[in-house]
Amino acid sequence: MTAYGSFPGARPRRLRTTPAMRRMVAETRLHPADLILPAFVREGISEPVPISAMPGVVQHTRDTLRKAAAEALEAGVAGIMLFGVPEDAKKDAAGTAGTDPDGILQVAIRDVKAEVGDELVIMSDLCLDEYTDHGHCGVLDAEGRVDNDATLERYAEMAQVQADAGVHVVGPSGMMDGQVGVIRDALDQTGHEDVSVLAYTAKYSSAFYGPFREAVGSSLRGDRKTYQQDPANLRESLRELALDLAEGADMVMVKPAGPYLDVLAKVADAVDVPVAAYQISGEYAMVEAAAEKGWIDRDKAILETLLGIKRAGASMILTYWATEVARGC
Repeated sequence: MTAYGSFPGARPRRLRTTPAMRRMVAETRLHPADLILPAFVREGISEPVPISAMPGVVQHTRDTLRKAAAEALEAGVAGIMLFGVPEDAKKDAAGTAGTDPDGILQVAIRDVKAEVGDELVIMSDLCLDEYTDHGHCGVLDAEGRVDNDATLERYAEMAQVQADAGVHVVGPSGMMDGQVGVIRDALDQTGHEDVSVLAYTAKYSSAFYGPFREAVGSSLRGDRKTYQQDPANLRESLRELALDLAEGADMVMVKPAGPYLDVLAKVADAVDVPVAAYQISGEYAMVEAAAEKGWIDRDKAILETLLGIKRAGASMILTYWATEVARGC
C-alpha cells in the first residue's frame, strides 16, 4: 500500500475522469460564431457542380448560394466568404469581370444580401485571380511579371464595386504591397467607411491550395512565389502584420491554418484586432480523403483540427465545414 503523502501528490487525471468533467474544465471551446463559410458561386450553371477534390463542396448556382447562406445563418455561423467563378469567355488579362458591377461576384453579394440582410456577415474575396486569363492575382507587365502598383489600381476598383453591391467585409487576398491602404482609401473616398477590411496578412505559397484551383476554375500559369510568402519565413509575417495594421486593417488573417499554427499564435499574441485563420482546401481534402478510406474518424478529426486552430489564437475560422460543425456545437 502506498503511504499517505507519497508520490504522486498531484493527479491531473482527476480532471479527465468523465465527459462532464472534461467539458467543464475545457480551456478551448468552439462556438458557431467562430466560424465563417467560404462559398463558390459559378456563372452560367443551372445546377450545383461538385468539386471532385473537395467532397461535399460545390460550385453554387445563384439560387443554391442563397440557400447555403440561409442555412449558415440558421446554424449560427458568423459569416460567409464569397468567391466568384466567371465564365471562361469573360476572363481577360485585366480581370475586368472582377470590376463589372454585374459580374458574378457582385451579383452574388446582392443575392446573399437580399436573402440574409445584415444578420450574416457577408465577405468577399478581393482578388483578380478568378477573373484573369493568366490566373495571377494581378495584372502583368510587359515582361509577364505581376505589376504591384498597377494591380493596386484594379483592387481599388474592386473594393468600390463590391461595397456598392452591399458587402460588409472585403478580403484582399492578392498579397500586393500596399493593398490594404489603397483599398481603405478607396472605400473611404466612395462613402463606404463602414465596410471592413480583413487583411490576408500572412498568406503563404502553399502546396495545400491544390483543390482550390478546381473550385475557382483557375487559369494559373506558373506560380505565385513572387508575391505569396515563403513557407520558410515567420518574421516576415510579423512585418506584413505591422504594415497591414498601419494601413488600416480591421482584422487580419493567417492562411493556411493547420501547417502555420506557430505563425497564427505569434500573430494572435501581437495584436488587439480580431484574428482569422483559413482552413484551406487541401486541409479539408486530406481529412475527407483519409476518412473515406476508413483511416480516421472523420467527425472527431474535423473537431480536433478546428480546436487546434482556435487554441492557437484564431478568433474566427474560415472552414468548409462551418455549417455542419455549427449545427453540432
